[in-house]
Amino acid sequence: MKGLKEKIIGLADEDLLSIETALKKNLITYLDLVSDVAGHILFAGGKRFRPFLMVLSARICGYTGEYDKTFSVIFEYLHTATLLHDDLVDDATIRRGKAAANTVYGNAEAVLVGDFLLARSLSIAVRTGKIEVIEAIGEITEDMSQGEIHQLIGKGNLNLTEEEYMDVIRRKTAALIMGACKCGALIAEAGKEKASILSTYGYNLGMAFQMTDDLLDYTSDTGTLGKAVGADLKEGKLTLPVIHSLKNAGPADRKKMEAVIKNSEFSIDEFDILKGMLEKYGGISYTESLAADHVAKAKEALSAFKPTETRDLMMMLADYSVNRES
Repeated sequence: MKGLKEKIIGLADEDLLSIETALKKNLITYLDLVSDVAGHILFAGGKRFRPFLMVLSARICGYTGEYDKTFSVIFEYLHTATLLHDDLVDDATIRRGKAAANTVYGNAEAVLVGDFLLARSLSIAVRTGKIEVIEAIGEITEDMSQGEIHQLIGKGNLNLTEEEYMDVIRRKTAALIMGACKCGALIAEAGKEKASILSTYGYNLGMAFQMTDDLLDYTSDTGTLGKAVGADLKEGKLTLPVIHSLKNAGPADRKKMEAVIKNSEFSIDEFDILKGMLEKYGGISYTESLAADHVAKAKEALSAFKPTETRDLMMMLADYSVNRES
């Protein structure tokens, strides 16, 4: 995995630097507080996964213009806005290894700066001059909001189904990644067929990415994860490893699992017991298997494009989505 990550960074370095420059350039506002709050999370070590995918999707469709990096920041601003809002909803205190923005600047400030980033994303979308891009950004924002609301409604629900979980992650995570890939094709004016192919790639990549994120809550540590281990469970979020294991556990073991899940102040030992149950009843391996299936579908979609360095890099990003530490 380390070799794959280093290879991707080596191939992506120039693009990532350009994206970083565009993020800073387009963030300029007349209020220092906006830049401070947004920058607190925006420049705290994000991978730029979403804007980079937009740039690659435009490139694989033959885009040779000068505005791909500028337009790509739409997707990082949208992502950052959701993180600012999510940390408030979840009462989170750590994000990307730092204190969450709302704990440093205040709740009202975090909400309003998140709103600003949503508005800035739409403003940049308008600058593309393409109604299809504007419509896509609107749909993405609506999907992400509904996904978060659905997740909020399902907090603490021990009977949450796999189908409900899949709908939540499709909306709150896959929609943005899929939209980034689709908009790359739209900006390149590549036509509906290629936009559809890249949407399929992005959807499957996004599903795999979120499943892996949910696994990391049970397989990683705070330093690597950038947030408290077990945070999802303490916030009442039941993700696929838990949902699958609860469904398959015997009555006695299910009762033990439920006791841990219901106690938001569970101890490290109790959390370890739960993790043992996820191994025993296949929650970890099942989630890994489904994520791998989505990666295979993402890579299969790219077979419609001729072999190029860009396609190879997008293939590697698909593999990296399920082979990472954080």
